[in-house]
Formats: sequence, structure tokens, C-alpha cells
Amino acid sequence: MKKHLLRLLHVERVTIPVGDHRIRLLILRSRESGEKPGPAVLWVHGGGYQSGSAKDVFATRALALPLKYGALLVSPEYRLSRKHPYPAALHDCYSALLWLRDHAEEYGARSDQIMVGGESAGGGMAAALSLLSRDRGEVAVAFQMPLYPMLDDRPTSSSRDNHAPNWNTKRNVKAWKRYLRESFGTALVSPYAAPARAADLRGLPPCYTFVGDIEPFYAETADYVRRLREAGVEADLDVYPDWFHAYDLFFPAKKIVREAVARFEERYLYAAAHYFAPQKK
Repeated sequence: MKKHLLRLLHVERVTIPVGDHRIRLLILRSRESGEKPGPAVLWVHGGGYQSGSAKDVFATRALALPLKYGALLVSPEYRLSRKHPYPAALHDCYSALLWLRDHAEEYGARSDQIMVGGESAGGGMAAALSLLSRDRGEVAVAFQMPLYPMLDDRPTSSSRDNHAPNWNTKRNVKAWKRYLRESFGTALVSPYAAPARAADLRGLPPCYTFVGDIEPFYAETADYVRRLREAGVEADLDVYPDWFHAYDLFFPAKKIVREAVARFEERYLYAAAHYFAPQKK
């Protein structure tokens, strides 16, 4: 990350307990105090649940949220599936979400505007956290931003026989097998592991996402947004032609990518102005 950007951010690391172990949270906030508290965003890194780290957030769409708009941004260092299959990552990220609920105001953010987001597997986790938080009723999520999310362990029209660059059918199946282990390919897979399996999407937070039309996750992303709308949830989707998986991260200088980034930030700002979810006392 460029040094001049670091000078604009306050970077902190906090360790929190999750059961019998502990995980680290990377916390980013602007050094310039805003006029009023803004949203608190939990951003989950991608990597097919098997790779990546919390510091990947410095190369993602989420970095603009504290830099340009004063959000509190928290990235959890969740356990990876190479050693810890589902539900380890879910437990870690949900614990991070509960921590954010309890500490948002302490860090100058709004506890009634907790948002979740991420790319790829991180987007899938954002959807899973939206489901879990709705069902447990312990934390209210105001908005979800699951970008080109990893939602469905089952083959879809776009994940079957996909040979696009970066992420394809072979890599996708391998990642799901590693994450789900013995439940892969069975009816035992939880919707908190693969949110596309959730039967009821009513009551989920509003959603914005984008996806490329040649990547494996195109069909499951479009279907998730369609089903959210059918369930009465506000949901917006932008589809970009000829984009493979994580295209925006590979070609940040391209005009169409800059337009997509502007659209993402526009939807975030709309959410910050319109979506609120007060926490239960």
C-alpha cells in the first residue's frame, strides 16, 4: 500500500476470543474526524476460504470506505479451510460481527449502520452472515455488499464447464471440497456454508453486488439477487460483459473498472443515507 495513503488512515490490530482460540481483526479508520458518525463495515477477504488474509483489504473496493467516506472498516483474520473447514470461518467472522456491534460507537461509528461485504468467498461469507444474523437475532445488519460472491457449492449454468481466467470449474470444486469436506455433494450442506441453499431470504438486509458474465459465479449471483427481490428485499445487481472473476482487481485503471468502482461507491453512499438497523437493547 502506498505510504501517502497510510498517512490518511489509522491502522489498528485487535485480538478477540472465538471459543477456545483467538483471531485478529484489522481495523482501518480515517485520521480525519468526520462531522458525524458513519457506518461500521465488516469486510471479509476472498481466496476460496482456503487462502488470503485480512490485509488483502488494502487492495479491494472496501479501502475507499474509510479513506474517502469515513467508515469504520474491520477485516477479520479468519481460519482457512486448509486446516479448518466449515464452520470455523463462519464462527470467526460472526464473532467479529458481534465485536463490531459492541465496539462501533467506541470507534466513532454508528451501531445502527453495521454493514457486511467482501469479494468472492468473502462475498459468500457476507451473505452467510446476513442469514445467520437474521436467524439468531443478536446483531442487526443494515446492508450487504457481496461482490461476485461464492454462494453455491452445486454446479450452475455458469460454474459448470467454466474455463475462464483466474477462477474456473476446477478451482471452484477444489475449494468447495476443502471447505465442506465430507458434506460436499450431499444434501447436508448448510445454507450458512452455501447461502444459495437458503430456502427463505425474507428479512435479509438490502443488497448491492456486481459480477462478470463469463465467470463461474455469474449465475448464482444473479439468482441470489432475483430471489432477494422476490422475497421483498431491495437488491441491485450490475453485470459487466466479458469480465472474469475479480476482473476489477486485475485491471483497476481500465475505464469500465473505474465506472464500476464509482457505481459501487454510489450504492454504498445511498445505503449510508437510507439504510439503518438499530441494535436490540
